[in-house]
Amino acid sequence: MTAVLITGASSGLGEALALAYAAPGVRLFLSGRDEGRLSAVAEACRAEGAEAVGRMVDVADRPAMQRWIADCLDTCPLDLVIANAGISAGTGSQAGESAEQARAIFSVNLDGVLNTVLPVIEPMRRRRRGQIALMASLAGFRGFPSAPAYCASKAAVRVWGEGLRGWLAGDGIGVTVVCPGFVSTRMTGRNDFPMPFLMTAEAAAQRMKRGIDANRGRIAYPWPMALAVQLLAALPPAWTDLALRRLPAKR
Repeated sequence: MTAVLITGASSGLGEALALAYAAPGVRLFLSGRDEGRLSAVAEACRAEGAEAVGRMVDVADRPAMQRWIADCLDTCPLDLVIANAGISAGTGSQAGESAEQARAIFSVNLDGVLNTVLPVIEPMRRRRRGQIALMASLAGFRGFPSAPAYCASKAAVRVWGEGLRGWLAGDGIGVTVVCPGFVSTRMTGRNDFPMPFLMTAEAAAQRMKRGIDANRGRIAYPWPMALAVQLLAALPPAWTDLALRRLPAKR
């Protein structure tokens, strides 16, 4: 039996990942903050032959996450942990990104990842096996005025994951950092500007699954957008600041 834990599984990429991994011989531990949607996802996974259990947990709540992960580990060892849960916000108002928005984004996108990953590292090290996947973003390669806290939180996740990969390799633990571009989800559904290379959550999840299963260090897609943002990050700010300030605001 392969045990997989996925946060943020009640919608979007988390839901698509849960369904991508759902199969006979797989036990899924799923978390989310919408009880109705999470129950529906778990039921859909069970219909594919998997054992699936959902738990309403806020990834930013460290004690709650520790209790949930401990309960999962009491059931069976975890083979794969996907720290997927994340939120975004925008700067569409004249006031820009509020202090409350920035703190909430860091709390979920960064603290939530720490709360998901840190409790499983030592159990995996003792077993000398396991796989961890962290959800970063192509937005984590350069700070954009349209979403500064989101970009910064994803940059922190990306760099932390890259460091973890080297640290844990000797313990037989794989670490994959996922850097997707625009994916059609409830979160991106609020965007009222063009999203180049937009792909479905199902297609994105299948691409992620292939990379995670192969223990790739980084999964960045689609490749034209990944190449563009990495080039943008390499250029001096004096060359790019003006152009970036003209990007459409995220609402």
